[in-house]
Amino acid sequence: MDEKKNAFDYLAQILIIFGFTILVMNIFCLAFGNTAKDFSSMFALGNQGLSVAVTFQFLCVSVCITGTRIVFFTDIWIKKMPIWLRTLCMLVSVVLIMTAFIAAFQWFPIGMWQPWAMFFLCFGISFLASCLVMALKEKAENKQMEEALRLLKEEEEKHA
Repeated sequence: MDEKKNAFDYLAQILIIFGFTILVMNIFCLAFGNTAKDFSSMFALGNQGLSVAVTFQFLCVSVCITGTRIVFFTDIWIKKMPIWLRTLCMLVSVVLIMTAFIAAFQWFPIGMWQPWAMFFLCFGISFLASCLVMALKEKAENKQMEEALRLLKEEEEKHA
């Protein structure tokens, strides 16, 4: 489905996901850090930011998400799966990855419904924002292709 990509393209994806995640988490630290620091390892520093350990955990999450994207959105392993099913499988995979990290690193108490509600709310908002960005990107690329096609047709008409 994607054009040929190299390691730098995937590294860029990892860093984009990582950067966005760290930005959002630092905003959460400012907003909720002091309140949440007693029951969440993510907010151990309160509103002072994220610890180095949590930062590297989010880097690992970014690598896992990019790996999942490679599996579901390239034709390396899956060749004949509809895009909607690939998207659904990737969403489920990312939720499972996040759940594993939440449990392994005790980002928040698993038994409390409020942190899970916030997680799914943030995840949903991030997913919808990603869809919006991708739709805008596709629209811009289509406009660019239409313009290139129009110029090509004009050039052909000049030479005909």
